[in-house]
Amino acid sequence: MSGEYGSPAGGQYGAWAPGPRDALVTGMGFCLPGAGDEPVRRADEVWATAATGTSHVERDGFHHGTVRGAREAFAELLPEMPARYLRSYADVHLYGLISLAEACADAGLDHRAGELRGADVLTARAGVDSNYDSYRAWHDADPATISPADAKSLFVRLLVAGTSSDVGPVQAALLGSTGANYTVSCGCASSSVLLGIARMMIASGQSDLVVVTGVDRFDTERVLHGHRLREVVEREGVTVRHNDDPPAAPRHDRPMRPYDAAGDCMNYGDGSVTLVLESRAHASARGARVHGAILGQATTRGGLNSAVAIDTGGTGLAEAARRALGGHTTLERIPYVNGGGEGDALFTRIESNAVRALWGEKSEQVLVSSQEACFGHSGAPLGNLGTALTLMMMREGEVCPTANCETPSPVCTFDPVPGTKTRALDFDRALSFNYQVGGVNSALLLGGGDVC
Repeated sequence: MSGEYGSPAGGQYGAWAPGPRDALVTGMGFCLPGAGDEPVRRADEVWATAATGTSHVERDGFHHGTVRGAREAFAELLPEMPARYLRSYADVHLYGLISLAEACADAGLDHRAGELRGADVLTARAGVDSNYDSYRAWHDADPATISPADAKSLFVRLLVAGTSSDVGPVQAALLGSTGANYTVSCGCASSSVLLGIARMMIASGQSDLVVVTGVDRFDTERVLHGHRLREVVEREGVTVRHNDDPPAAPRHDRPMRPYDAAGDCMNYGDGSVTLVLESRAHASARGARVHGAILGQATTRGGLNSAVAIDTGGTGLAEAARRALGGHTTLERIPYVNGGGEGDALFTRIESNAVRALWGEKSEQVLVSSQEACFGHSGAPLGNLGTALTLMMMREGEVCPTANCETPSPVCTFDPVPGTKTRALDFDRALSFNYQVGGVNSALLLGGGDVC
């Protein structure tokens, strides 16, 4: 690659130089669980939560990251939206539109004035709960009793919300965009993978402006139903094991504790995170503020002979990290990783083995923290959220703690930044990890400082 694409001059590590086709992050928007009855929508609110290790997952003893107040926030941000549209929109649509509107505002782009008309709109989805609701309502309707108007309404709702490509077209319609518009589903790595695709689109010259959203919603009643089914399995003494470790089940009765010695579960969460990416040339031409850059991304699979197994050896994740580095930099310049820890000892083992494979004896000096316990395990948004937070950390010169981590697990080969305070760190390169059951791994190389 030539220096035009932000590659190292002469192919030497550490000699990276900015280029007009660099993929810069210029906007961030959120719709995540908040402390009260309003969602967390802006970067400063996300930072205030993550920097103090605060968790918005629990309410009245029930541990699930629920977004409250979405309809009120939607009415404030997009009051011109016709009421007939809202009748067909599920909560997941509102989340995606709220984070999109906030990201546009953060980027200084006016969607009402057509400033994103040429944008590519890419959306990541993992869960199917909202799709199930729309499809089931259509399927269960009785043709003998339903009115024509209600039947038409169900068809419209099915078209808008019946498949995983539900939020993306609604976002594209709001922007009036003429660019690419599609959805990727790769579990918890979905938005991370999309950021890599967006980077390649910009680097190749295909795109100058790409909007990437990760959005999901997990129905609390179905979470409880899963809990009841798990109790049936446990009562009969039936267990599922990957290697020698039992996988942790999602729970609602106690908190998730990533990288903690007592970590034995994860809590689901809902929400949406949108990032606006631009080529350096496009961002410079309009004088945009830059949060940071997507310098590399790679996706691998562990080669396991099972679609539901977990590669606890971490070899696939370590290889994804090496590929993401490319020729941009070396591991010696990366003191921090935003991890995908969710409270399951299996995933702690994956990252511990991967970090040890990458940094060797120096792994104990590497800071690895996870903010999943701040908002819950939200699936598709996680890659975007980790990217946004890591860029904020580079800007602030501080690493956020791992929420709910008090006593680090002895499995950790790295420093998980326990507690509720940030750790001072001056850095401008970092990795971000995401992965899913089945052995799929994603690693992002992120840049701040000189790339801005």
